[in-house]
Amino acid sequence: MLNNSVNTNVGAMIALQNLNKTNSELSTTQNRINTGLKVGSAKDDGATFAIAQSQRSTVASLDAVKDSLNRATSSVDVAMSAGESISDMLTQMKEKALAASDTSLDTTSREALNTDFAALRDQITKTANNASFNGIDLLDGSQSSVKA
Repeated sequence: MLNNSVNTNVGAMIALQNLNKTNSELSTTQNRINTGLKVGSAKDDGATFAIAQSQRSTVASLDAVKDSLNRATSSVDVAMSAGESISDMLTQMKEKALAASDTSLDTTSREALNTDFAALRDQITKTANNASFNGIDLLDGSQSSVKA
């Protein structure tokens, strides 16, 4: 009677070693898939992990700077948009004033032009008052400098 056991069966031992190696590699691959990182922790490769953490920190810092620059760009865009709108309304007010200076106009026409002029003036005030970003009024002159 021939008794074969796993301990003495060389073929079975090699197969078990290959299975263990495959399971280990599968675990590593699964960890990479789950984390999205080639080196997910210090136990994978300590030196590479330390370098990767340093680079992640640098990227996070750069993202913060990029966000700050985007906010600055947005605040300038708000101020420029308000300035352009006010400039357009001032041009319209000039047109109304010149049209009202025409001596051939009757009183009703002048009053209509004056009403439009007053509405444009009020709209300029509203535009200037609403030109704010992150709670800072950009056109009232209260901010002598911009701080990060």
